[in-house]
Amino acid sequence: MWELVKAGGWPMLPLIVLGVLGVAIILERLWTLRRNEVLPPGLGQEVRSWAARGRLEPAHLQTLRDNSPLGALLAAALEARNRPREQMRERIEDTGRHLVHRMERYLPALSTIASAGPLLGLLGTVIGMIQMFLGLMDHGAGDVSQLAGGIGKALVCTATGMAVAIPALIAHRYFRARVSGYVVEMEKEAAALMDALDGRPAVLAAAAAAAKPADAKGAAPVQQPARS
Repeated sequence: MWELVKAGGWPMLPLIVLGVLGVAIILERLWTLRRNEVLPPGLGQEVRSWAARGRLEPAHLQTLRDNSPLGALLAAALEARNRPREQMRERIEDTGRHLVHRMERYLPALSTIASAGPLLGLLGTVIGMIQMFLGLMDHGAGDVSQLAGGIGKALVCTATGMAVAIPALIAHRYFRARVSGYVVEMEKEAAALMDALDGRPAVLAAAAAAAKPADAKGAAPVQQPARS
């Protein structure tokens, strides 16, 4: 293995760094973008129950904001509850843009790794081929098997670049799709909360019905979701 790394030359060093960085980003995003971390189950219904019961103290809003990205979006809607619906929608959209930016953290770097990996690999191969042919000019063709072995070693960089880029590209597309799915669900929860704040009877009745068991046991603020 070490012989192949040495055969690839100095372009193998940045390729190895990119590979390690790509793996670190993929693991970090897999942990951060867990569904229970972004969209805690039942949080939207619980917040609509708050709205139906008028439990909108600052302490509840701060707990909700710190709970998750969905909680931060719903807290923004509750903070703008006394404004016209259009202003409330603008506040939700502004908060949503910040949340999307936070969920897409490091994804541009992952895209760069996917793009730069093959180029660095090709650069290393070209450098190796140039060095090999310059050696042929000085010493002659010699053994054909040695020539084939030299070409094979030069292609190590290309193979390494692709090995780095392919997982990074797949992970980048996967995380972008996951964030897009989360955004759609967060928009649905925000729209349902806006309807509840507008006082639509069907929504308020459903929220009040869901709140009755909680009232029997005593209301409690949103709890931090369990870490998986």
